[in-house]
Amino acid sequence: MTQLESKGVAASAKRTLQGSLGVTAIVFMVVAAASPLTVVGGAAPLGILLGNGVGYPALYAVSAVILLLFAVGLAAMARHVPRPGAFFTYIGYGLGRPAGLAAAWTAMLTYTTIQVAVYGYMGYLLEITVISVGGPQLPWWLYALASVALVGILGYRHIDLSSKVLGVLLLAEVAIVLVLVAAVVVRGGPEGLSAAPFEPANVVSGSPGVGLMFAIAAFIGFEATAIFRDEARDPDRTIPRATYGAVIGIGVFYTLSAWGLIMAWGPNGIMAAAAENPATLMLRTVSIYLGAVGEVFVNVLLLTSMFACVLSFHNVLTRYQHAMSTAGVLPDALSNVHARHLSPHVSSLVQTGTAGVLLAGSALLGLDPLLQVFTWLSGVATVAIVALMAVTSVAVIVYFARNRQDRRPWNTVIAPTLGFVGLILSAAVIVAYFPVMVGDVDADGAPVFGAVTWTLLGLTVLVPVFGVAQAAWIRRRRPAAYVKLTDAIAG
Repeated sequence: MTQLESKGVAASAKRTLQGSLGVTAIVFMVVAAASPLTVVGGAAPLGILLGNGVGYPALYAVSAVILLLFAVGLAAMARHVPRPGAFFTYIGYGLGRPAGLAAAWTAMLTYTTIQVAVYGYMGYLLEITVISVGGPQLPWWLYALASVALVGILGYRHIDLSSKVLGVLLLAEVAIVLVLVAAVVVRGGPEGLSAAPFEPANVVSGSPGVGLMFAIAAFIGFEATAIFRDEARDPDRTIPRATYGAVIGIGVFYTLSAWGLIMAWGPNGIMAAAAENPATLMLRTVSIYLGAVGEVFVNVLLLTSMFACVLSFHNVLTRYQHAMSTAGVLPDALSNVHARHLSPHVSSLVQTGTAGVLLAGSALLGLDPLLQVFTWLSGVATVAIVALMAVTSVAVIVYFARNRQDRRPWNTVIAPTLGFVGLILSAAVIVAYFPVMVGDVDADGAPVFGAVTWTLLGLTVLVPVFGVAQAAWIRRRRPAAYVKLTDAIAG
C-alpha cells in the first residue's frame, strides 16, 4: 500500500529521480502494494459483520466518490509542487511548517497503527492455518512477532519485494477474486443475484459508521501516485490521471468483490456466515465455489499479500523516520544509512522494535487479534487518514487562493470543498459509531464513549498537537533546525 511512498520520501534529499512511467505503470504499482486480497478477505468480512451488513458494498462506492472529489484538488496541487511528496508536503506548502509537521506525525500514526493491525490479522491467520494442517497450537502473537522479525531483517538489509513479485501477486489476487465473483454469478448464489447491497435501507442499516471506516481504510495509500512525480512521463498529465485511475480502480474492484461475497451466501445468510468466523469467510466461500484447491490457493495468497503489505508499511515508516530525522525532528541516529546495504538501518531497527512492543503489549493485555488488534487499530488509522485528507483539502484551497497559480474554480475550490465536506461528514459518522466498533455500548447496544474509545480517538488528536508544539519549540529554541525543517516539509 505504501512502500511506493517510501521511495520518494528517502530519495528526495539524495538525488533527483528520472523515468518515463506512464499512467498504467503507476496505477499498477500503487494497487499492487495495496494487497487487495487483504482487503477483500480480511477487512470486508469485518465491515459486513460489524458494520452495515448487506449494505456494506455500497460504502466502497460512496468512499470512491468522496475520494475522487478530494483527488481533484490533490491532482491540481501535484502540478505546482515541484517535488514528489505526500499529504504532509502539500499541507506544509498550503498551511505552513507547523501544520506540515503535525501532518507528518499523523501519517506516522496512520501507518504505525495499520501496520500493527495487519500483523495481528496475519498472526491469527497463521495460527489457524498451522492448526488446520495438523501443526502445533501456538498463540497468534508468536506468529505475529516472528513476522515482525522477518520483516525487520529484510528492512535492515534493504531487501524489498520487487515490482515484478508485487505484480505477480496483484494479478493472482485480482484474478482469483474475479473468478470467484464469476462463479457466484454463474451459479446464482443460494438466493439469486440482486441489488440488495445498494438499497438505501440496507446501506444505512446496522452501524454504517463502522462499515464506512473499513471501506475508507481500503483506500489508504492511493496518494502514493504523487511520489512518482520525478519518475513519471509528463508528470503534469500522468500523476492526475494515475490518481483518478487508482481511486476508480480500487473503488470498482472492492464494490464488485464485496457484492460477490454477499451474493455467495445470500442477503439473508451472509451475517450468520460472517459471524461464524470473519477471518475464514473468504476461504469458506472459495471452498464452496472453487473447491479445495482454490481454498488452498487463496489461503497462500492471503498470507503472502499480508506479508507484502506489512513489509511495505515497514519500508514507508522507516523512510518517514529517516526523513524526519534529517529534518531535525527525530534523533540524528535515525538518519544513518548502512555503508553496505545502503538502507536506513537504524530507523529500520527502531521501527521493528516499535511494532514488536505494540504487539507484545496487545498480547499481554489479552486482546483478540481480529476483533480488537486489527479492528481497533484500523479504526485509529482511518480516523487519522480521513483527518489528514480533510486538512489537505483545506491546504489546497488556501494554497491556490494565495498564489493564484491555477484559476480553475472546479479544481482549486469547488471539488476540494466538496471533498472536504464529504471527508468531514465521513469522519463524524465514523467517530459517532466508533464506540460500537470497540465494544463500548450500553445494555441496548447503543454507543457509549467509554475509556477505550476516548483513548483510541485521543491518539488522533494528541499526535498532531504534539507536531504543532514541536514545530513551535524548534522555531524558538533551534532556529537553524527550523530552517532545515522548512526545507524538508515545504520546499
